[in-house]
Amino acid sequence: MLKLSKRDRMNTLAERDRHRSLQQQEERKSRDMMLANDKKRRRTRELKILGSIILSLVILSSIFVYFRSTPGQYDNFAKCLTEKGAVMYGEDWCKYTNAQKGMFGKSFKYVNYQVKTGLNKRPTWVINGQSYETVQSFDRLADLTGCKYN
Repeated sequence: MLKLSKRDRMNTLAERDRHRSLQQQEERKSRDMMLANDKKRRRTRELKILGSIILSLVILSSIFVYFRSTPGQYDNFAKCLTEKGAVMYGEDWCKYTNAQKGMFGKSFKYVNYQVKTGLNKRPTWVINGQSYETVQSFDRLADLTGCKYN
């Protein structure tokens, strides 16, 4: 067996230590690159999610603005009823009053509606001084006022 001198052994050990040190440096670099790539992927995913949320909010806002700005189906009919002096009395908790409101949809804002307690029946329409109790059809309201709802 070949015996190495003390110097050769020291050189061999030093060489092995340098080799280990280089390996450790390479492993650290590799780990750091993996961490950086993971961070990048996470950040990209977060930005995609944030972008999706923002896009969804923009779309929902646009839809909301569109529906709020379009006229109601019965706007002209409701305006005509008010011009003819028709008044609808009711109470907000009453399911029949709310049913009559629902018939007009978003056009109800043009109906002359007043909350009134002590009514025998709700809603009550007053047209030309005459009272008409309960929910009235559009045909009936049109006949009473001369307004057209189509």
